Amino acid sequence: MPTAEFDLIERFFAGKKSLNAVTELGIGDDCALLNVPAGCRLAVTADTMVENVHFLAGADPCDLGYKLLAVNLSDLASMGAEPIAVTLALTLPDVDESWLERFAEGFFELAAHYRIDLVGGDTTSGPLTLTVQAMGVVPEGQALRRSGARPGDGIYMTGKLGDAGLGLKIAQGDFCNTQRHDSLERFNRPKPRVEEGLALRNIAGSCIDVSDGLAQDLGHILKQSSVGACLDWESLPFSGAVKAYIETTGDWTMPLRAGDDYELCFTVPADKAASLTGSYTRIGVIEDSPGLRIHRLGTTELLRVQGFEHFSH
Repeated sequence: MPTAEFDLIERFFAGKKSLNAVTELGIGDDCALLNVPAGCRLAVTADTMVENVHFLAGADPCDLGYKLLAVNLSDLASMGAEPIAVTLALTLPDVDESWLERFAEGFFELAAHYRIDLVGGDTTSGPLTLTVQAMGVVPEGQALRRSGARPGDGIYMTGKLGDAGLGLKIAQGDFCNTQRHDSLERFNRPKPRVEEGLALRNIAGSCIDVSDGLAQDLGHILKQSSVGACLDWESLPFSGAVKAYIETTGDWTMPLRAGDDYELCFTVPADKAASLTGSYTRIGVIEDSPGLRIHRLGTTELLRVQGFEHFSH
């Protein structure tokens, strides 16, 4: 590599001022040291993005840096955890300094917004692969899980559904519409629902982020909670662009199976629904009978759609 590993780290990723009080020791030693607040649990997650699997070749590195961190923060949000620190591992085919500068710009833009410290990581040579491990804290007994849904609970979600999936189709040249920019923005720069996740502590019975498609991700809640559910098609929150796509193509399952929305899908018992504040949409109800159903066009049918899944081909 034309640039030594430690020079690369020092130039683009080290030397940042600590933003979070929990960081005792960051980059520069064999391990980072974090002071987890008393009475809290440490939530840890990791996500990897691989070129031509999770992002297209030639993608804007600034967007990649932002999205790589955002998808990990979304996992923390789904458990009601407050993000504190991350580690970063980069596998690079070569050292492109302008690419790294742009990548770091997008990464640290989002990190600064949530006062998150980069406290360590690794760099190596190989096919372009980007990995973040994110850490957050949540008060003992308040972590949101997938296993708490009960019959009669309302099913809710943040934001809109299907815009990122539409953005991918536009990026691949498979569809064009007049709201191209908004859809691409949702695909390239998803907003992690950190604040919403914090607000759902002690309210939501279960929660998950929509990364692989609503049908598949809600299915994880149903499996972990040993329940079923019915979605109401008329209540699903679609943007004008997604509605136009469905009307043009007839492909009404796209927003239910497309990934990358990174909205929160969660369940709330009826007696806690009044405690919800903010902008949420009720999209269905948890039921005793196993399986995921959808009420659409006056009939209820079993929803058989598959979201994104690695090793499925």
